[in-house]
Order: sequence, then structure tokens, then C-alpha cells
Amino acid sequence: MTYRLFTFLCLALMMSCAATGSTSSSTNNGNGSASTGSGRSDGKKGEGTATLVDTKKYRPTFPAAPEGGSEPMAPPAPTNHVGPQVTLLMDSVAQVNRNIKYAAGYRILAYTGIERKAAMDLRNNIVRRLPEEKDYLTYKQPTYVLKIGDFFTRVEAQAALNKIQDLLPNALLVQETINIPK
Repeated sequence: MTYRLFTFLCLALMMSCAATGSTSSSTNNGNGSASTGSGRSDGKKGEGTATLVDTKKYRPTFPAAPEGGSEPMAPPAPTNHVGPQVTLLMDSVAQVNRNIKYAAGYRILAYTGIERKAAMDLRNNIVRRLPEEKDYLTYKQPTYVLKIGDFFTRVEAQAALNKIQDLLPNALLVQETINIPK
């Protein structure tokens, strides 16, 4: 409730400042204090002008660095060498990564239907266009499913799909567990 009240008060204050519509130009008169002027030559201030407050006294000051100060120090040499331990851990991580055979990725769903001959003909045409990609033809009664490739990213799968788009106008990219090529 207090937050809403505070917000309302802030908005009301901003609206009242905006409603006055007074704008003033400030000039620095050399001693750090700013003054406002209305541009009149008779010395009178115009209506709606505000005086600016000198905020120089609130700024923090820092002492200047001494001339000819000390040279920057070199970083200290390490005393606890962990190189052999890190090497051992990295070797174990590399060994675990070699044993990973599957990952999340993408395949091209090329054909789903009940005709074996159509699936085999399409498979042969795709293998001619993309010889580097592996094809997966599965049969789950009564349906043949032909999927192409093992792609880690959707961009790779889309690039391969663009190469065979004229053969497969209705092909889809599907997320699947893929085999990691060795």
C-alpha cells in the first residue's frame, strides 16, 4: 500500500514539474556556481525561472598521486602448483567423454508410410545426394519410417534439408537422440 502511495506521489510531483513548463538555460560564471538568466537587459529576472544550486561542494575529492611514486609491483609467483592434478582430472573427463555414445540432436524425417518400395527408392535417392549422412529406416508394423542424419544443431539439419528439399517437399526436422559419430 505504501509503495503505491509513494509511486502516486512521485508521479504527481513529476506531473506538477512538467505542468509548469518552465525551462531555463544555465551558464557557468566561473566560480563554480551556475546562474540563470532570462536574457533581459534590464537586470530583472523573468518569471518562472529557477536558481540552480552549486553542487561542487558535495563532490568527492581525492589527493593527487605523488610524483615519481613507487614502481608497480610484479604479481607474486605461484607457490602451490596444481598442474599435475589438473592434468589428471582433464584426462579422466576426456575418458568419460569418449564413452558417451548418444546426445540430443536433430534428424530429418523423410518418409512415413506403408509402402516399402517407396521408402527404399527415396532412401537410395537421398543417399546419392547426401552420401556422408547416415540413414535410419525402421519398420513398426504397418509403417516404415525413414530418418536421415545425426545433427547436433538445428542449423546443420536445416542445411542438409535444403540440399534435398526438391526430393522431400514435406520433410520435417525432428528432435531425437542421435548417435555421436566417432
